[in-house]
Amino acid sequence: MNVLEVCVDDVAGLHAAVQGGADRIELCSCLDLGGLTPSTGLMAEARHAGVPVIALIRPRSGGFVYTEAEERVMLHDIQQAAAWGLAGVAIGALTPEGALDVALLERLARAAHGLQLTLHRAFDLVRDRSCALEAAIALGFQRILTSGGALKAPDGAAQLAALVAQSRGRIAILAGSGVNAHNVGELLSSTGVQEVHASCSHTEAAPAAELLAFGFAASPRRATSATLVKALKAQLLAQDLKQCRG
Repeated sequence: MNVLEVCVDDVAGLHAAVQGGADRIELCSCLDLGGLTPSTGLMAEARHAGVPVIALIRPRSGGFVYTEAEERVMLHDIQQAAAWGLAGVAIGALTPEGALDVALLERLARAAHGLQLTLHRAFDLVRDRSCALEAAIALGFQRILTSGGALKAPDGAAQLAALVAQSRGRIAILAGSGVNAHNVGELLSSTGVQEVHASCSHTEAAPAAELLAFGFAASPRRATSATLVKALKAQLLAQDLKQCRG
């Protein structure tokens, strides 16, 4: 069975993703920055989603080399995700040399004991993804969210296929970035991935000029669409059916 994970950054998006048939949620804030840690209030709301919810643990925008103080923030946020009964966390950290920060990830993974572990797209910035995949397996991650090192997953299809082949079922490769109902069929067939990650979002109408002027809103704003979630889920189900018949 193919799996659809939808990333959301507010309550409306959470409800739209569930309504559309998402199999799993990645819960964030600030998706326009690639996603940051969600508030504890949003975590509390997400425990009622009815599907597994993975909280992104990313304390700030920018790169993935973290200080001791930022580690303390991430450890506390992992505790909050566990306290609210979420299914897992998505974490990632790099060394200044562009490798996974295995020591830090070990500490974060220990704090997340009993939770599912996703290695987030910091993976796309490592210099040696083959080595990083083996490290992720050794650390106990269940899946790696990646576009294959490209800006969009369809453009990283060859690398995604290589990662799937190397993983040999030991870890799931979760293809994300630029995935939609129009390209997911080709992406699955060309790479062998069985899990995809998408925002399924559309551009909303521009906010009131007063909100923009005061800096209370940004334009354009994107919002999760239940219709787009349904369309992508339908394509995944069609691929499931094709595989069964094949």
